[in-house]
Amino acid sequence: MPNLPKVMIFALGGTISAHHPDRLDICNYQSGHYSAADFLAALPELAELAAIDTLQLSSISSTAIDVADWFDLKQRIEQCLQTHDAVVITQGTNTLEETAFFLHLTLNTTKPVIITGAQKPFSALGSDAYFNLLNSVRTAISPQAQGHGVLAVANASIYSARDVSKSKTYALDAFQAANNGPIGRIEASGQVHFMHRSLDAHTANSPFCHITAPEHTPYIPIIYSHAGADQQLIEALLTHTQLDGLVIAGSGAGRCSPLEEQALYKVRARGIPVVMTSRVGAGGVVDIDCYQALDLLTLGDLSPQKARIYLLLQLINTMQDKS
Repeated sequence: MPNLPKVMIFALGGTISAHHPDRLDICNYQSGHYSAADFLAALPELAELAAIDTLQLSSISSTAIDVADWFDLKQRIEQCLQTHDAVVITQGTNTLEETAFFLHLTLNTTKPVIITGAQKPFSALGSDAYFNLLNSVRTAISPQAQGHGVLAVANASIYSARDVSKSKTYALDAFQAANNGPIGRIEASGQVHFMHRSLDAHTANSPFCHITAPEHTPYIPIIYSHAGADQQLIEALLTHTQLDGLVIAGSGAGRCSPLEEQALYKVRARGIPVVMTSRVGAGGVVDIDCYQALDLLTLGDLSPQKARIYLLLQLINTMQDKS
């Protein structure tokens, strides 16, 4: 059909690409069985919405995706959007929110970029892969999708990459935005409806949109605090690694144990930045008086994994500004 918008699908593997010979088995499947071309063959309805091109980048579990993959994806998307109107990315759901947030902060574009996955393998009875793909393309071609940054589409809901998190292991409504909710939805009629937009700087307005892949990726682990936590993990990181930064997934509103706190003084004495976040899943973390001497960074309601990405980009940006 003439004058259809041009959409590129980048496929990275994950549950959405997975197969098991038993259509009722939704936990023992093998990722990477189905390609982006298979998606188009199974969903001819997509061709009625857009002129779609596909590129199979990988066929791996999202647990194998790393920082190098993110920078490669950023470069490919920016190049693709010189000729295409929008991009849809398919990947596994386990780290989907991290890929989405990285791209949300680094892509130098205002065009729609949608990321989606599936909770049930493509071969499963009643797989959500089909409608997640269809709704992602519907969102990608919507004029309202312009300027929202990277969006995650799942279960007929549209989320800002800044807010979305996977909150359940297998359920179809796994993706949620506990603090702010979805920013849009896809109606039963197929209409894409946006309710609001994120005001945080992103994509072409982000301070990181011109960042390039570093020669050295900063090492920033996450320490999960808990009752009875001691100093051994933090001190081991100082002794045995080239530690560039640290994220604490603190309890409650962002607290760690007294022994962890003492170890953090050693980390900060070396000038290593530490971000205090919360493990609880919702709500913001703010500076508090009892940690004033530690000079910890706080990033509002960012989850530990997203705070790690923000600190990573901040460190890379600083390195590249100096070079």
